[in-house]
Amino acid sequence: MAKTWKFVGINFDHMHMGDLLRMVREHPDAEIAGVCDEDPKRMEGTSEALGIPRDRVFTDYRACLKRTKPDVAILCPSTGRHAEYVKKVAPFGVHVFVEKPFAASLRDADAMIAAVKKTKKTLVINWPLAWYPPHVTTKRLIDEGRIGELLEVHYYDGNRGPLRHIADKVEITAAAAAREKSKSWWYQKARGGGSLNDYLGYGVTLGTWFHGGKAPLEVTCTVDARPGLQVDEHSVTVARYAFGLSKFETRWGTFTDPWTNQPQPKCGFVLMGTKGTISSYDYEKTIRVQTRAHPEGEELPVDVLPVGKRNPIEFFISMVSSGEKITGPLDPALCRIGQRIVDSAALSARLKKTVKLVG
Repeated sequence: MAKTWKFVGINFDHMHMGDLLRMVREHPDAEIAGVCDEDPKRMEGTSEALGIPRDRVFTDYRACLKRTKPDVAILCPSTGRHAEYVKKVAPFGVHVFVEKPFAASLRDADAMIAAVKKTKKTLVINWPLAWYPPHVTTKRLIDEGRIGELLEVHYYDGNRGPLRHIADKVEITAAAAAREKSKSWWYQKARGGGSLNDYLGYGVTLGTWFHGGKAPLEVTCTVDARPGLQVDEHSVTVARYAFGLSKFETRWGTFTDPWTNQPQPKCGFVLMGTKGTISSYDYEKTIRVQTRAHPEGEELPVDVLPVGKRNPIEFFISMVSSGEKITGPLDPALCRIGQRIVDSAALSARLKKTVKLVG
């Protein structure tokens, strides 16, 4: 008989907790053993929607872990508390599943890796873009040599703002979102807020994946500075590699959300190689490929993701059950390169100059 994987969800700072727990509930070999947050109100909507019994709802992470004895802890705290929560939870001997981004700093990322390594369990960092069929298809074509050696990654991504939606992309009005700005962690510098911390990790982590693990030499970044805000809502980062430049742009305040209507500029990636180009946009059903054989470009259908690789919960259970090593954007080793770029970008923006890649 297949093992039933017991998951707990700890800390509901990030609205993606609801999405992840829904994936757990829908997996035939998994169950939600418990949920935990210091503020019980933040769990109410998810608990009701997923039918989580009251005796599986906790406000103390220690009680939650001791009583439920889970296999996996899903963590969704604010970015600034990722390392804190991993260090709290890891000693309980569970696999640790952290929702993006990796960490508030490279130092925190290394502390997370070290904390889980001591337990001989698995740490993964989930980037939802890694499960978008256009980007998975793009990676396959790169690996097949369809566009030759990859030279440039151009990334633009974001949404109307993190306060405009909750779990499962349920929409919040602009007026209600504006009222929350002053008290939301998303807009607090000390807690890891800002569009750069929210979205740059996506671009540079998948960009590193596309580049085959290659790291840049130096980074230049600039951010907007809106009066009255502690954090940025718009950032542009240029990474210089030995073979060329790549650009990564983050934006809170796109004209539309890409999961409803793609804004302009479109959210996603445009890649240029020595033998062709690919445009790979979030949520779209085709990608556009230019090659020497088709310089006019051709629309190709995206791959149908196989069972076990359709979402992060499936992937995690499949890989750990089989004893395979976690690979791709969820691998902390690859994510660490992305974190180095994020830290370098933040430093560059603060110093207002180009910096060498940190770490």
